[in-house]
Amino acid sequence: MRLIALITAPVLVLAACSPSPQTPEAPAIDVSPALLGGVDLSRPIRALGNEPFWAVEITPQGLIYAGVDRPEQRADNPGPVLQGTTAVYAATNGTGKALKVTLIATTCSDGMSDRTYPLTARVEIDGETLMGCAASMAAIMGAGESGQVVEAN
Repeated sequence: MRLIALITAPVLVLAACSPSPQTPEAPAIDVSPALLGGVDLSRPIRALGNEPFWAVEITPQGLIYAGVDRPEQRADNPGPVLQGTTAVYAATNGTGKALKVTLIATTCSDGMSDRTYPLTARVEIDGETLMGCAASMAAIMGAGESGQVVEAN
């Protein structure tokens, strides 16, 4: 019995001193904002077009469509589905009508000003497809009458 105690004691001491097994680290979660064409999709965005004049505001709270002689429509913001150079917001308003906004990372001119926007926008609503441009609301509010619509650093 004494021999067993002499053999097992060092083993137990070594086991107590050895480091505990390491659990693998969880993969890092990417918390950086989703960018499309240099536009931060987590911040308010405005898509707009003409003939007919229309606009869609995309905020974290919702999508708001407005057009000349058209009723305003609101929907919850489901967040964008990103695929390559495209972001799609597919929502349903309170009356069950679909509102789909597709943003494409290609430069766009609205055709009426000398502004150049970082995104092209396509809006599908009430069986109609509207084409236009988009940028962050901050960039649009700070832009001049011509040139690129980009957010100031």
